[in-house]
Amino acid sequence: MFSLQHVFKMEQEEYTREEINWSYVEFVDNQDVLDLIEKKPGGIIALLDEACMFPKSTHETFAQKMYQTYKGHKRFSKPKLAQTAFTVNHYAGDVTYSAEQFLDKNKDYVVAEHQALLDASKCSFVANLFPPLPEDASKQSKFSSIGTRFKQQLQALMETLNTTEPHYIRCVKPNAVLKPGIFENDNVLNQLRCGGVLEAIRISCAGYPTKRAFDEFLDRFVMLATDVPEGSDEKSACASICDKMGLKGYQIGKTKIFLRAGQMAELDARRTEVLAGATKLIQRQIRTYLIRKEFLGQKRATIYMQKLWRAKLARKLYQNMRREAASICIQKNIRAHRARKNYTKLQASATVIQTGLRTMSARNKHRHRRRTKAAIIIQREWRRHQVHEAYKKHKKATLALQCLWRAKVARKELKNLRMAARETGALKEAKDKLEKRVEELTWRLELEKHQKADLEDAKAQEIAKLQNNLTELQEKLDEAYAAIIRDKEAAKLAIEQAPPIIKEVPVVDNTQLELLNSQNNELEVEVAKLKGKIKEFEVKCFALENDSRASVTEAEDAKSKAVEFQEIIERYTFTNCLRHL
Repeated sequence: MFSLQHVFKMEQEEYTREEINWSYVEFVDNQDVLDLIEKKPGGIIALLDEACMFPKSTHETFAQKMYQTYKGHKRFSKPKLAQTAFTVNHYAGDVTYSAEQFLDKNKDYVVAEHQALLDASKCSFVANLFPPLPEDASKQSKFSSIGTRFKQQLQALMETLNTTEPHYIRCVKPNAVLKPGIFENDNVLNQLRCGGVLEAIRISCAGYPTKRAFDEFLDRFVMLATDVPEGSDEKSACASICDKMGLKGYQIGKTKIFLRAGQMAELDARRTEVLAGATKLIQRQIRTYLIRKEFLGQKRATIYMQKLWRAKLARKLYQNMRREAASICIQKNIRAHRARKNYTKLQASATVIQTGLRTMSARNKHRHRRRTKAAIIIQREWRRHQVHEAYKKHKKATLALQCLWRAKVARKELKNLRMAARETGALKEAKDKLEKRVEELTWRLELEKHQKADLEDAKAQEIAKLQNNLTELQEKLDEAYAAIIRDKEAAKLAIEQAPPIIKEVPVVDNTQLELLNSQNNELEVEVAKLKGKIKEFEVKCFALENDSRASVTEAEDAKSKAVEFQEIIERYTFTNCLRHL
């Protein structure tokens, strides 16, 4: 896991150099697996080299020795029912190896003399395949296994990488069938996990994956904090930008600013928004300026063109007006000449025609007047004759009708006089009867009034008498109650004043009490009787009042009827007098 160690080491060194607050980030380390494979002594490669040095060693003995040596190692395990296989728990997962042919392949090395011979070949391809061995390796021992050489080459490569600043390119196969357009998610994810990419991303995100120098940060994001004064400290300016954007968890170092995962994207998004707004504003102002400039140029050109065109139209209009005025003058003179000529002709013709018409009209009028006068004389005489004859007939008929009408009226008046004589006698009799009835009703009304007054006096006297009796009875009743109360109080006082030793039986005068109760009951009965009599008397008075009211209404009706009869008689006599007249 050189990449993880390198990333973590670089991050740690930079954090320490910038003196920022950070905490240790744990990551998966496979150093124990490396020690299991290449540690000397005790590693699998060392055991393999040791087994290769003994001629009697086999792959079974090599496997058994590994089983015994790494029996309790957590990265090494033995599969069940296996004699030569073993399993190593790598970072990417468990891998099972077979120990068969390990010894043969590890001994397949090139002899040093052969190596030197091939290296001296004039063919560059062959010479590059067998580079010269380092001097220290050739001096150590004559035996050099494939595993040892691979280990040495790997160590040399690691030393070279440690002296440089490596950059990593991860190649990922999208599918197992090696065809385009196919993307297997599980396969790609497994490759990223086994290659340590996900772990490197986790370590980077746990720390501060984004770091920028102060000047670079300000050059890129200075537009996000326009209120930062010019000439201020770069560190404080960077801090003010981050605070204004609401970032949390960032660190300010000596020369760099460290941001958490996603904060740089947030700043870039905000910077893009600000730049987009500024770009729109600049574009709007430039477009406004260009359009205004173009508009002003077009306006000036339009005004100039309008001025020229209006001048041309004015000149053309003036010429047309002059021509029109000349044409009108010529037409006026020609029309006047033609009109005078036609008028003179028409006047002469009209004079001749009028003379003839007036002569003929005068003759016709004279003839009509003569005929009209003769017709009027004839009509007058005929109408006079007709009116005279009609007057004679009408006069004769009128005299006959007057005679007949006067005879009819005389007969009718005679008949009416006879009937009036009879009706006058009947009306006089009815009048006499009504007068008698009115006198009788008037007498009865006066009598009832006197009776009513007498009844009211008697009623008042009776009521006063009853009231007096009632007051006397009430006084007696009050005296009886007072006597009873006095007796009770005297008895109570006597009981209280008696000595306490002697117990006397209280004696009550029952006879006197019964007498008082009987008197009280009699008084109450008399009061009830008086109240009943008063009610009966009131009922009688009410009935008398109703009778008197009825008699008054009858008398008034009789008077009204008498007045009506009197009016009828007077009208009848008046009409008879008018008829006689």
